[in-house]
This record gives sequence, C-alpha cells and structure tokens, in this order.
Amino acid sequence: MTVIGRRSPKHKSEILMIIAHLPAGYIVSTLLFPRIQHHGVSRLSFMRAGLFGAVAPDLDMIYFYCFDDRAHPHHSYYSHFPMVWLLLLMLSAFWLHAAKRKELSVLAMIFTANGLLHMFLDFIASNIYWLAPFVNKPFSLITVSRVYEPWWLNFILHRAFGVEIAIVILAIYLWRRDVRRETLSLSLNGCCMLGMSDKTAS
Repeated sequence: MTVIGRRSPKHKSEILMIIAHLPAGYIVSTLLFPRIQHHGVSRLSFMRAGLFGAVAPDLDMIYFYCFDDRAHPHHSYYSHFPMVWLLLLMLSAFWLHAAKRKELSVLAMIFTANGLLHMFLDFIASNIYWLAPFVNKPFSLITVSRVYEPWWLNFILHRAFGVEIAIVILAIYLWRRDVRRETLSLSLNGCCMLGMSDKTAS
C-alpha cells in the first residue's frame, strides 16, 4: 500500500477514535434509512453496509501491523484519505441517480458516507491528511499529549473522550427506541391477528 508522511517510531501509536466509529455508523444509518427505504433495500442490509463502512478505513491496520511493520502512521495510507472517500461517495451518488435498480447503489452510498464520517471522527484528535494525495500535510482539531502508558489512556483521560461517550449514548438511545417500536408493532400485529381469529371462529 502506498503511503505518505514520515516514518514513525515503532513504539508509538496514534491517538485515535476508540469506541465511537460503530455507534456513529449506527446513528447515521438509522436516521437515513427512512429516507431511502422506498428504494427497496432491507433495513438489515442497509445497517450492515453502514456499520461496515463506519469501520472499513481501519482495516488498513492489517497492513500496518502485518506488512508495513508499523513504519508509517496508518492515517497516512490511501484508505484514510478523505478525498478518496469523498470520491467514492460521489461515484455512489451518481450510480444511485443513474441506476434503474437502486438497491446496490443505496448500499454503496451508506458504506461510503460512513467511511467519510470515519475521517471526521478521527480528525477530532488524530492527524488526517485532508488534502492528500496532493498536499502531504496532516491536520487535527485538537492535540492529545502523550503523558500516560499505555497510549490509549491519554485519550480516555482527555476531555475529547466525552465526544465518544455522547455518541455511544445517542446510539444506545436510538437502538432502545427502535426495539420499543418493533416490540409495539409486533404486539399490535398479534392483537389484530387474534381479533381476526376470534371473528372467524364466531
């Protein structure tokens, strides 16, 4: 995999978004599904594509550990370039507009949208190469100092971790709301079926 940026000491790890990528993908997928369900895609398929897109950029960790020997920050790989995900999102939008059958293009849209969301979340406290591959300069909204070992304590003990907690709480709220709605829907359907059975029997 082609990378940009300077080589980094192997004993250091990047400060990064730890627990919020999947919950954020769940939130976006849940909120967007009512707007696209008329295209015929199932909620399960839509959620799977959205959740996979939310974590897909971090699959480059396989290359980081197994092939690059931790020589470069994994955010310097093409799989973490926002312009790559923006291009993929634009292509998915064009596909959605042009396709007669929309199911696959809808899945591509939510996959790439959550991949781009991944970039914004990482940008909070980690270097993201917003202008790559044209400009080799990383940007970060805040800087988390390396004070503690292991490395992840630096982020968990930083106020920025509150953003992740808020995302997780919102995702849990939406999940519980959807469960309640589904339970209520099943109960109403059951009552309707029971009422129809009683009328038929009488």
